[in-house]
Formats: sequence, C-alpha cells, structure tokens
Amino acid sequence: MAQAELNVTARTRTGKGGARAVRREKLVPAVVYGKGMEPCAITVDPRALDKALDDEAGWNTLITLKGDGPFDGKQVIVKDMQIDPLRREVLHVDFQAIDLSAKVSVMVPVHPVGKSEGEKLGGNLEVIRHELEVLCLPTDIPSAIEVDVAALNIGDVLHVADIQPPAGVEIPYDVNFTVITCTGHKPEAGEGAEGEEGAEGAESSEG
Repeated sequence: MAQAELNVTARTRTGKGGARAVRREKLVPAVVYGKGMEPCAITVDPRALDKALDDEAGWNTLITLKGDGPFDGKQVIVKDMQIDPLRREVLHVDFQAIDLSAKVSVMVPVHPVGKSEGEKLGGNLEVIRHELEVLCLPTDIPSAIEVDVAALNIGDVLHVADIQPPAGVEIPYDVNFTVITCTGHKPEAGEGAEGEEGAEGAESSEG
C-alpha cells in the first residue's frame, strides 16, 4: 500500500466563518476523527495534500499526520473530500484515523489487463463497475483490482464472483453483479473468407 507523511496544523476557528478564513490563507480546512479519539479540526496545505495523494492509490494512501496536537502520528486515510466543481479546488477534507490491525472497507479502481479476444474481432470492452468495494487490513489495500480480460470473447461477461482479489483482500457482495463485458457483432463462420473472395472477384472482373 502507498504511504505518505503530511504536515498539518491544529485550528481553533471552526464553522463556516473559520473555514472561509482558512481558505483566504490558501489553506484547506479539514477534520480528523476515528475510534477512541475526539474529532480534531486542522488545516492542510493543498500542495502538500496533492503530493501525499500523488500516487495510483489516491485516497487509499495511508497517511501519517505530523504536527502539534493529538493527531500527531495518527495514521489516516481520506474518507471524504469536497471539491469546488468550477475551480476544482479542495474545499474540505475528512481524514479517518484507522487501526492497522482492523480491517477497513474502501473503494478501489478496476483495471482491465490485456486485450480481449473480442476486441481483436472488432468488439468493445466495457467496464461496467469502475470501482469495487474491498475489505482488508489497511496495509493490504491494493492500488487497483487488476482483471485479466484476455480470454473474454464477444458476448462474454465477467461477474464480481469471477474476480480473484489479491491475497488478504475480500470483495464483499450480495448480488453477483456484472463488472466487465465484451460487446459487438460476432463474425459468422467463413464471413472473413467470403469478403476476401468477393474482393478478389472484383479485381478479376476489372482486369
């Protein structure tokens, strides 16, 4: 699992007014919470936050907080992040302190691996679920769930039950939903050969 350190500062001003004051200073208001601790209001430098999350793991990066306060040394993951839809600036971050010995539930991206047989025949590979929920220890959180699609032909479907997660990782589900499918027109037997013969015949008639 990706790991990073992040320097943060305790903040005393809370609420909307306090948050606006923090943003005027080009910082991001945030909160740290978790089992066995009181929520802590903090501020984060957005550039330092970007650097800490600048990995394929993204939000699932295990971050160690550094600073003067009860949050110092806490290991956290980003649980929620509010982003301005126009400016794409981070407005607020929720950090969840976690116990490395207890399993956590997080969302992990799905990455198809290889080129499917269906694509080679002109079909399209469609990823229906771009993220999957996984349950594992924080140190076992994968950056992605890699799915080998090489054997998929046109019309084939991969369900969540077909996916083999990495060691120590569980993919919980109640319904065996579709994750990846390959769509398109499956060539009829001899269709390619007939097309070639037609082309040769046209050339002969021209000659």
